[in-house]
Amino acid sequence: MVKRSSGELLFDLRIDRSLPASVTLQVYAALRGLILAGDLPAGRRLPSSRSLALDLDISRTTAVAVYDRLLSEGLIEARTGSGSYVSAQAGTDLPQEIIGVEPPPETLTTRLSTTIGAASQRFRQRLPHPHQPRAFVTGLPDFDSFPLAIWARLTASHWRSTRGRILGYTEPEGDPDLRRAIADHLRANRGVSCDPEQVFITAGAQQAFDLIGRVLLNPGDPVWFENPGAIGARNSLIACGADLVPVPVDHEGLDVGEGLARAPAFRLAFVTPSHQHPTGAEMSLARRAALLRAAYDCDGWIVEDDYDGEFRYDGRPLPTLKSADRADRVIYVGTFSKNLFPALRLGFYIAPPPLVDVFSHLSRAFLQGVSLDSQAVLARFIAEGHFATHLRRMREIYAARHNAFTDAAAARLTGLMALPSRPVAGFHRIATFAHPALTETGVVPGCEAAGLVVSGLDRFRFGPDPCPAGLVLGVTAIPPRAIQRGVDVLASVLEAQISGQISSPPGSARPPGRPA
Repeated sequence: MVKRSSGELLFDLRIDRSLPASVTLQVYAALRGLILAGDLPAGRRLPSSRSLALDLDISRTTAVAVYDRLLSEGLIEARTGSGSYVSAQAGTDLPQEIIGVEPPPETLTTRLSTTIGAASQRFRQRLPHPHQPRAFVTGLPDFDSFPLAIWARLTASHWRSTRGRILGYTEPEGDPDLRRAIADHLRANRGVSCDPEQVFITAGAQQAFDLIGRVLLNPGDPVWFENPGAIGARNSLIACGADLVPVPVDHEGLDVGEGLARAPAFRLAFVTPSHQHPTGAEMSLARRAALLRAAYDCDGWIVEDDYDGEFRYDGRPLPTLKSADRADRVIYVGTFSKNLFPALRLGFYIAPPPLVDVFSHLSRAFLQGVSLDSQAVLARFIAEGHFATHLRRMREIYAARHNAFTDAAAARLTGLMALPSRPVAGFHRIATFAHPALTETGVVPGCEAAGLVVSGLDRFRFGPDPCPAGLVLGVTAIPPRAIQRGVDVLASVLEAQISGQISSPPGSARPPGRPA
C-alpha cells in the first residue's frame, strides 16, 4: 500500500488488525524503520497527524501518539507553524559503511579465553531436548500438582509491600528471610545445622558450582568427580579449569579408595551421596566416613549436591553428608528446580564457617544477587508451611508413578531391560539392557523417532571406567497412564532393534506425554 500525504510517500506501511500488536505500535514501528533505514531522510517533511489518520484509516489520537513517541526518541522534530520533520540527528546514528580491505573469511574468528577455549571442547549438553513433560524426560517435577493459587496469593501480597522493599537492590548473599527459612528447613528435615549467614542464594545450583569452583580452584587443580556423574556440575568445574579425576561409582557410591589411588592430594571432590546421579546408588556410611577423612587429610573440600534428596519413597530421606561433617569440609548445594519448579531459578549453597567471610566478601564485591520477588515469595512459602506440605504430597504422587513404572516394566520389559533393586528414590530410574542385541547407539535414536526422550547411561561417563549399557528414564513429570504408554512404546523400540527393524521404529503408538 502506498499513500501520498502532504507531498510525502510512505512506502509499504500496512496495518494488520488481526495481530496482537496494537495499531499504534505497528504504525510507530513502520515509521521508525523507514527513518532508521534512510528511506525518510533527515529534513523530510511528514504528513500532519490529521492527514496520517485519514490516509491510514486510524484515529487521530493514534497518529498523535505515534508522533509523540518518535518525537521523544529524537527521530522527528516539530517546527511551529510548519509541521513535523525527520530530525537532522536521526541519520547520525546509522551504521556507516566500513571502508577498507575486507579480511578473508578464514581470519574472522571468535577468540575465547584459554580456559574456556579448552573447556568448551569437553562440555556436554546438560539436558536432552525437548525438555517438556513427556516420557521419559529427566529432572522435571509434576507441573500440574504445584499449588499455583497459593504462590499467586503470596506473590500479590509481596507486591503490596512498601516500594523500598520491593523495588530496591537485594542483598548479594540472598534475602535474609529466605536464608533464615532455608536454614530452619534444613535443620528440621535434612539434619543440616547451620546459621542463616552460611546460606548463600544463587540463580540455581549451576551458579553455585561455578562460584565454588572460581573461589577454590586454580587451573589444573585435581577434582574428584563421580564417573558416571552429573553433566551440569561437570561442565561448571571444567570451565573453572579443574583437572577432573574420574572416580568410579559402585553400589556404595563413590569409590574413595580408587580416588586416593588416582589423586591423593585432591583439591575438591564432587558427590551426590543421597541419590547418585545417574546410577541412584546411596553412599554407604563407611564411604562417607572415608571421604570426610580423605578431605581432612589433604586439606580438600567436598561439594555435596543434594539435588533430589527430599524424595525417597520407602522410608525417611537419607541423612546428608553435611550432617556428619565435623571438620567443616563439606559445601552443601541445594536447588528448588526439582522440588518446586525449574523456572524459579533459585538454588543455594551452605558455606562451612571458615569460608563464610570469603564468600560474603566476594558476593558483595561482584554479584548482583537474585531477583528479590521470587526470593521473598519463596521465603513465605517455606515459613508458612506450604513447602513442607507440598513435599509430602509430591512424595506420594511420585511414589505412585515409580510404582506404575515398575509394574509396567515387569509386564513389558522383562527380558529386554533389567531394573536395579536398590531403593526407589528421586526423579528417574535406571534400566540396563538385558539382551545382547540392544545398544545405546541404536535404542536412543529409535526412542527419539518414536516420541520418547531418553538418555543413555554412557552419556554421563567421561573417563575410562566401564559403564553398563542402559537408559536413564524420568518418571515424575507425567501421570501413570502416560508412563504405561511410554513403556509400551519403549518395549516396541527394543523389540524392533532386536529383530533388526530399528531403522524404522514403530510409530503407531501415540507419543506418551500429558493425557488428552
